[in-house]
Amino acid sequence: MALVGNRDGLNFGYGRQLSYAGPQALKDLFGCGHYGTVKAHSDRWQAFVRWCRSEDGPGFNDARQIDRQTLLEYAGYLRQQVEQSALGIATAQNRLSSVNRTMAALRGDQYVKVVSPSKALGMRRISVRQSVPQGQDREHVKRIVDVLCEHQMPRAAAIVHLARAAGMRLREAILADLPRLQREAEQLGRINIQDGTKGGRSGASAPRWITVDEHIRDALAFALQVSPDGSRNQLALHESYRDFQQVLVRPARETLHTHNLKGFHELRAAFACERYEQITQHPAPINGGSCYQLDRHLDQEARAQISYELGHGRIDVISAYMGSRA
Repeated sequence: MALVGNRDGLNFGYGRQLSYAGPQALKDLFGCGHYGTVKAHSDRWQAFVRWCRSEDGPGFNDARQIDRQTLLEYAGYLRQQVEQSALGIATAQNRLSSVNRTMAALRGDQYVKVVSPSKALGMRRISVRQSVPQGQDREHVKRIVDVLCEHQMPRAAAIVHLARAAGMRLREAILADLPRLQREAEQLGRINIQDGTKGGRSGASAPRWITVDEHIRDALAFALQVSPDGSRNQLALHESYRDFQQVLVRPARETLHTHNLKGFHELRAAFACERYEQITQHPAPINGGSCYQLDRHLDQEARAQISYELGHGRIDVISAYMGSRA
């Protein structure tokens, strides 16, 4: 057990710091394994702790002080962040849900929680894409890469390259084991995306092979070229992932916005649409394609393949990238 004190003590016996107590309680709750789940909840809990300590928050450092009203105030803060386009609806809902789970782990009961995160936020999570993905035009992406390089952000440019070419998530593009991927590309003609994956989905139990084309080869070559000395990815040897996000990713996002790209995730959607057209020989639904009406089996096969390549466990998630079947 990770308890360090009496259950009646600070943070229900999990230590003096709110930031430390939450992850420890989650580890107790989940036991061995579930590392990805524990990490995801812990990361979102830290966002809640930062809010608690901010000018907008209540200033608490003891979970015993947190009540349902505190969580509702946090929901209001998240709603404001969504309205200002600083957060996505899904991210806000996930953060609130993780606070629910962590409070239950700390308290050992369900008495302090937001019953419905979506209702508390006053927003409905949209799971079907309604707008055409930006970044489908490779010339548009190339211009963004060139601008990032001109602004002395070649590593951010490499991430854009990898996200568009191979459909990698931001974290996957940053932590990709580049020498291994290049070796696989040369020897096997395909690469297995394993580093930085979501929810602990990696290793032999969760292979994610993607056939290599000229765009992936170019993206890997460029990423290797700008990778820091002695590193296998985009992080310098003494650089943390968080530091990289603050120093490079944040200003890079501003450049993306300036050049009509909402974010790195749009590049995954562009990859999905391109793969759908390659597999079915029809445009993706969001681009006006009607493969589902013509050949439902082919549409299903394409969605299953793209779901696998993007690292998702459910086919229905793909609608968020390239539109619905209807």
